Amino acid sequence: MTSATNLGDQLLYHEGNRRLQDQFESRRIADRLAEVTLRTAFTDDDKAFIESAPFFFLATADAEGHPDCSFKGGIPGFVRVTGPSELAFPDYDGNGMFKSLGNVVINPNVGLLFIAMGEKPRRLRVNGSAAVSRDDALMQSFAGAQMLVRVSARAIFPNCPRYVPGGDGPSPYCPRPGEEPVEPAWKTFDVFKDYVHPRQPTPK
Repeated sequence: MTSATNLGDQLLYHEGNRRLQDQFESRRIADRLAEVTLRTAFTDDDKAFIESAPFFFLATADAEGHPDCSFKGGIPGFVRVTGPSELAFPDYDGNGMFKSLGNVVINPNVGLLFIAMGEKPRRLRVNGSAAVSRDDALMQSFAGAQMLVRVSARAIFPNCPRYVPGGDGPSPYCPRPGEEPVEPAWKTFDVFKDYVHPRQPTPK
């Protein structure tokens, strides 16, 4: 059985992550989060969330590692989970720069971030490898598609939505001058509470 540390090191963490985790004493919670939340196949709940999304953010990089981040939007259902560890989405007519998909052509590594705002904020991250096609048969089922992107997921994991804005403004968890920070409920969950790192002191 793969340990949480090995799983995190294989799919999520590198030396830079570990260096900061050690500075902030958060390696134990990082490993626990990997153990509890990290997966390599979509759950039914993941599928429902992704296919209900009207938008997501796509991170790519070129051959030299220079990053790009773009917004992708459409009618809910424009992103589909097409296999246990695969999703697909169409490329629509745009400005013709092909910043994101041009990166994918030479560097398939991608990160997708799905966010739901409002009363029940939520975040889901999908890291994996993408491929772009102009003749994928599935493309015909997406109105307006000029290309199709398939993403093979390497790591699927939710994030704490603590700072996602709600329907009435900024999240109540956002730090405010002169106020004690509001702690998220997940820190008290039995599965996490013995692993949470201490808050770092901030300048007064």
